[in-house]
Amino acid sequence: MISARAGAVVTLGETMGLMRAASVGSLEHVSDFQLHIGGAESNVAIGVARLGRPAVWMGRVGDDGIGRRVLRELRGEGVTLHATVDETARTGLMLKETPRAGSTRVLYYRAGSAGSRLNAADLDLEAIASAGVLHVTGITLALSESAEHAVHAAIDAAVAAGVPVSFDVNHRPSLWGARDAAPVYRRVAERAEVVFAGEEEAELLVGPGAPEQLASAVAALGPAQAIIKLGDRGCVASIDGEALAAAAEPITPLDTVGAGDAFVAGYLVALLDGLPAAERLHLGSRCGAFACLGPGDWESLPRRADLEGFASGDPVIR
Repeated sequence: MISARAGAVVTLGETMGLMRAASVGSLEHVSDFQLHIGGAESNVAIGVARLGRPAVWMGRVGDDGIGRRVLRELRGEGVTLHATVDETARTGLMLKETPRAGSTRVLYYRAGSAGSRLNAADLDLEAIASAGVLHVTGITLALSESAEHAVHAAIDAAVAAGVPVSFDVNHRPSLWGARDAAPVYRRVAERAEVVFAGEEEAELLVGPGAPEQLASAVAALGPAQAIIKLGDRGCVASIDGEALAAAAEPITPLDTVGAGDAFVAGYLVALLDGLPAAERLHLGSRCGAFACLGPGDWESLPRRADLEGFASGDPVIR
């Protein structure tokens, strides 16, 4: 068993307003929407906080109603904030539609947003240096040159303080356009302790291969822990040179958005708790599965008590 670590999970990135269509159909015809917030890094922070570990989110929002909603929601979920309010840029927005049952399309309106202006001056380096783990994603790397620099500044501070770095590739092709994301991702993966990737994301880093081969190849870049998330096929990993796998929980999913962030939150909490590798993968898988049972990017992330009820299999909680 590895040693448990004190300190928070610290993350940084862009959280936006999320307009979700209330019914199935194209945005051309749907009229009713619900306003929420969403962002991969803040999803992880909320997931960590719900599991009882301290979480810190760093980012920028606009001086507008959506920005204030972002800050209020994160504070309400117990996440500590180091946020800059940008008076000259608006908070980004994404629209989510369900064109047909079982499919989801997300449209982003984030060019020039407050979150895309994230820079190294927005970071609390002391909070990073005292963290249990620093978590970053490929999304933030893609937002802008200043956001990419902020990620590397955060990693520099973490590495100098002996804080492990967690990296979720979280590839968003629309953010990269014609730019080649692979060398940027590899540069971060080489300095990370933990790397999470989907199957196609791992192939972007190391080329094609079976999931087990991908985990080993990603680990060869430098991280001691390389986890390949396979959705309803579970996950495989190379952890300290050992090949591991975990099956997915058998569920009937309602909404799979946010499942990957829930997996990451569960895994990182188990890592900080000092649990063995197999138990870390198991907790991550259970959190990811639970998040699929309700709608929303983060609203269905589990608490410890939720997972206890989940394990019982009893659909009625008394």
